[in-house]
Amino acid sequence: MQKFISLITLLFIFTISTAQNKFGNPEVDPTQIQKTYPEWAAYQNKKIMLSRDFIALDASSKEITKESFLDQLANGNFIPVRLKSEESVYVYKLFKILPKTDTSIKATINQIGFDAYKNYKMEGTAFPQFSFKDLDGNLVTNESMKGKIIVIKCWYIHCTPCIREFPQVNKLTEEYKDRKDIVFMSLAEDSAEQLKAFLARKPLSYSVIPDMKVYMNESLQLNSFPTHFILNKEGMIAKVLPNFESLEVALAKESKL
Repeated sequence: MQKFISLITLLFIFTISTAQNKFGNPEVDPTQIQKTYPEWAAYQNKKIMLSRDFIALDASSKEITKESFLDQLANGNFIPVRLKSEESVYVYKLFKILPKTDTSIKATINQIGFDAYKNYKMEGTAFPQFSFKDLDGNLVTNESMKGKIIVIKCWYIHCTPCIREFPQVNKLTEEYKDRKDIVFMSLAEDSAEQLKAFLARKPLSYSVIPDMKVYMNESLQLNSFPTHFILNKEGMIAKVLPNFESLEVALAKESKL
């Protein structure tokens, strides 16, 4: 009887262990990555993209919703680490932040989690009503854009990460130039005069709409730049993204729908 109980116990432990490890081990040591803020920041910037589609696991390796995962990042005491998997499959797991970890790591993760959670909650909702005129005098409205995928970049002249993306987003518009059902436009905080002078030196292939600070602050409630939106053909927000890398992946997916 004793042997029978032991076998059941071992089988139970094996089953739990297998379930927890079916997604693979962490690609980095969760303890080591917390040693210094620069080490964590370098990993996070390169490997953690919370706007993409991913399988979410809590600290006990239980699969949870993306919403719950982001909520715990925003309000809890965790770092996200990617688990080893196929290149196209993303699995992120929560690991406890250790007591002696630099407090800057927790503060940064909470802010990133908050922004990602807010963006996630916007997905699936209607993009706020708009009627814009771009720098060339073209009128753009919700109605005129129906039936098209709209890619929107929100930025301003003195945003270094926003400007750093220009070569990449320009290349992206070139890749989709034959897709008449995809429109690229940008909302900028700056005045038309400032933008014309700036874009003469640093061209942007998107149509550019000036004086959008109030709209971005009040209607979109943005607090970080750049922010990219992908609207589907029904005018609904398909994705809200913080950088070009996430945008490229999401647009490739949306363009095939």
